[in-house]
Amino acid sequence: MSAFATPDVLRRSIRTCLFQRIKEESDGEGPAVRTPAISTSSRIRKSRSRKSSEAQLIVPLHVSSSGSTPMKKSGGAKKRRIVTPDRVSSTTVFPRPVLSSPASASAIKSSSSRKPASPAKTKTSQLPRLAASDMSLVSPTREWIDLQIPPEELRPSATLTTGQCFNWHVVHTDITEDGSKSAWGTHDATEWVGPITTIFDKNQTHTLCSHRVVSIRETYTSTFVRVLEGPEEGIVNDMKDYFQLDTVPSLQDLYEEWSKNDANRMAQIAACIPGVRMVRQHPVECLFSFLASSNNNIPRITQLLSNFRQSFGTKLLSLPARQQIQDDDNAISSCVTLYSFPTLEQLEHVTEQDLRDMGWGYRAKYVMQTKELLQTLGGLEYLMRLREESSHAKVQDELIQFVGIGRKVADCISLFSLDQTNAIPVDVHVWNMARRDFGPTISNQLCQAKSLTPTLYKMVGDLFRARYPTHAGWAHSLLFVAELPSFRPMLPPDMVIEMDEWRAKEAKKKAAAKAIKESLKGK
Repeated sequence: MSAFATPDVLRRSIRTCLFQRIKEESDGEGPAVRTPAISTSSRIRKSRSRKSSEAQLIVPLHVSSSGSTPMKKSGGAKKRRIVTPDRVSSTTVFPRPVLSSPASASAIKSSSSRKPASPAKTKTSQLPRLAASDMSLVSPTREWIDLQIPPEELRPSATLTTGQCFNWHVVHTDITEDGSKSAWGTHDATEWVGPITTIFDKNQTHTLCSHRVVSIRETYTSTFVRVLEGPEEGIVNDMKDYFQLDTVPSLQDLYEEWSKNDANRMAQIAACIPGVRMVRQHPVECLFSFLASSNNNIPRITQLLSNFRQSFGTKLLSLPARQQIQDDDNAISSCVTLYSFPTLEQLEHVTEQDLRDMGWGYRAKYVMQTKELLQTLGGLEYLMRLREESSHAKVQDELIQFVGIGRKVADCISLFSLDQTNAIPVDVHVWNMARRDFGPTISNQLCQAKSLTPTLYKMVGDLFRARYPTHAGWAHSLLFVAELPSFRPMLPPDMVIEMDEWRAKEAKKKAAAKAIKESLKGK
């Protein structure tokens, strides 16, 4: 059965998209155009009355030219919607890609002055999925560009999927009911699409940015990139900068050096998981993204930031997508719209309540206070100056002055956006890795401590920096990736058994300590 929509579905889809286009034009300064109510069209009413075994294909959505989704509010004008965790992106029939040009500077400025409306609560629906066959229809005249980088130097499957960044969407080779999943989503995919922002260093002002939507494809021999939206010129150099291919031209040399310093665990892991690189993200995006990461899980962080972009960023591109529909109804039936990460100017009128309505919870206060302090310190320019700092400890001290940013989050931001290659983000998992792997080199204080104090935090980081003096943060990240459940099948079986035995032993110790504590409490 063909993966594409049937002629009847396409006719309904085209009609829906035409209605959308009329609606977009009516939102401009020209004469108002009366928009037919899509939800009451006879074709859609008929489609909704189909027998229950058939899936519903059409969900109405009006999208304005600015990329925001208007809401009807009694007695008032249309306002921009805030996207909430329980309100997943709305979908519409999408027979072919609809491209939107990058917004001009004036458009970006005007979007920052629109105050989001309070969200209406709706039932969460299943997220649409991107399919490789559909992505080939987006900007078809733009070709794949070979970065000419071997797998030993870069594997996007081990770089984009391990919690460094949260802006990439998996492109599935086929639409299946379950798919291959891991703690971080789908780790064994070969294509991803997402928005990226490139900073130009012209005159050292760092104020000129280029927004793009790009696809990244991994093959057995290399990595390819294709620009779906935005300028194609300079994309190779920009992707080399993003993956730090020029600053770290030989990841293999680093792997060999680390393996010599740790002939046991690191040598085995380096042989099994090639191409793990640190990305070089836009510093403002990275700062706010990791504010969302505290006491949170990866899927929720990704959804929270996607809603954040949609509410306050600039619309870049809408992509055709599919729902998890079986048999004949597995057709293009929705869209995924990508937005740039909002600038500080676009966040100017955002309130704490806006963020709480989106699901940021107690983190909403952190975002507001961080935004205000960052603007006081100089905004993006301040963060770009931290890239030039040679001491990771000084950068950490600078970042922890922001409310909600502790040492671990500060080191994540430093490692993933501020060129601090020796920053070691330490959490309980990394602490346990040190206790397990560094053996007699660690003190009793580190083994017996009940919490991760600043002194212990530095002690753990120093252990990694001593064993892997060159790019210790990169070495630490490779070891961390090996701990993820999705990468365990790539490891030697005896190493996996050792990991499991150690975890079981630690769990037994905790259970015994808890039992003793409970018994003492009873007395």
